[in-house]
Amino acid sequence: MLRWLLSLVLLAASPAAAQIPHFKDDRLIVDGKPFLILGGELGNSSASNREWLRPKWQRMKDAHLNTVLAPVNWELIEPEEGRFDFSSVDWLIEDARAHDMRLVLLWFGAWKNSMSTYTPAWVKRDRKRFPSTVDADGKAQEILSVFGAATRESDARAFGALMRHLKQVDGDRHTVIMVQVENEIGFLSTAREHGAAADAAFAKWKGGEEEFTAHHYARFVEALAAAGKREYALPLFVNGAQGRPGKKPGEYPSGGPLAHLMQIWRKQAPSIDFIAPDIYFPNFAEIARGYQTKGNPFFIPEANNAGDKRAAANALHAIGALGAFGFSPFSIENLPEGDMLGSLYAVLDGLTPSLFAAKGKAGFATPVTFDNIVDEAPQASVLGAYRFTVNFIDPWTAKDKQVPAEHGGILLWIGGDDYLVAGGGITVTVEPADGKGKAGLELVEEGSFVDGRWVPGRRLNGDQTHQGRHIRLPPGSHSVQRVRIYRYG
Repeated sequence: MLRWLLSLVLLAASPAAAQIPHFKDDRLIVDGKPFLILGGELGNSSASNREWLRPKWQRMKDAHLNTVLAPVNWELIEPEEGRFDFSSVDWLIEDARAHDMRLVLLWFGAWKNSMSTYTPAWVKRDRKRFPSTVDADGKAQEILSVFGAATRESDARAFGALMRHLKQVDGDRHTVIMVQVENEIGFLSTAREHGAAADAAFAKWKGGEEEFTAHHYARFVEALAAAGKREYALPLFVNGAQGRPGKKPGEYPSGGPLAHLMQIWRKQAPSIDFIAPDIYFPNFAEIARGYQTKGNPFFIPEANNAGDKRAAANALHAIGALGAFGFSPFSIENLPEGDMLGSLYAVLDGLTPSLFAAKGKAGFATPVTFDNIVDEAPQASVLGAYRFTVNFIDPWTAKDKQVPAEHGGILLWIGGDDYLVAGGGITVTVEPADGKGKAGLELVEEGSFVDGRWVPGRRLNGDQTHQGRHIRLPPGSHSVQRVRIYRYG
């Protein structure tokens, strides 16, 4: 009994750094504090060679990333069955630490983008033990069957070994804060796999083909996730490749972690902490909203390719409006010099404590349809005692010199009459939410956060606010302003 009580006391007294990264109220907690992932995902082959990646780290650091998403390939860590080589994981951790960054590891196991190309040679060459699927015409595919018991057991064993190794080499440092299980899982190019085992299972199934696929993929993933969490209980997630409008299952990765299949995935894979969307289509906000549900922490591991001109606006919308705890474009090592994402990440880095402490927040960006139709209409939100209206067309910049679809912002209510506005290319007007009297700008100042402390710059109570008519964050850069509002009339 005394030993048990002592253990409780020691646990209660343990520093925040000893806590494993976890979720609380859909927020990612790292070392005892909410953590906002300002991330980027490496290209699929970029983490396979240390020397190739070495010169890229400083470029990512200069873009103000705090987290890199990096693949871990089954074929590299288990080149021979039962013999593990974690050198490719160890140097990733070492190099991330050297640049003061966190890692999210992506497990490329039985499937990556629906295919089975990252599996070890001893798996690829033994199709009797590790059966492949066949298409509707009976032709073999380079896709492992979800009904292969040895495939599931071997993949789960390797994933468990990875998690055990992470605990051994990183359990006290938390460089690795999450792990993705498989990558864009889903079946192509039909709604479900075929073959003797699959056909027999489907004959007993009551439901549709895509639901059948989702059910079995989720159960396969659960075997890996459960094995991994028994070794080291880091947050785990899966990511879904989206389908174009009007496409049928199999024309996109059928049965994957998609919004319309979320209930199946959450039921059959309870060890997975959340499912996330990979978004490469213009209708970012529409797709993202499908994943925004309580109990499913919201994160975007692949937000189009690095260099996407709308990335900053999408990040502002995801974090400010949808409560995302992170944002990450793909192929981040190829981010162009001077890209606007870097300037946004610099602002968000300083803003993070205020973001989590705010009494209320809102995010703004122009909605875009799949067909690239942009809705530039102003948007409004009530925070505290005031209604804020955001316009995406800058009044002081020639229309042919600006792209409103790239503009966006975040509004934070700090308390009372005090607010922070961050972003670029927006103007904000204010009025009392109850319609009584008028709202004026008592104080508007530009500035930045240094070591968590607001350092004011210019006081902007003149031309920059159009003599008190609006708050303006010019296009072409990202900035933050502190605002105090008063009521008159």
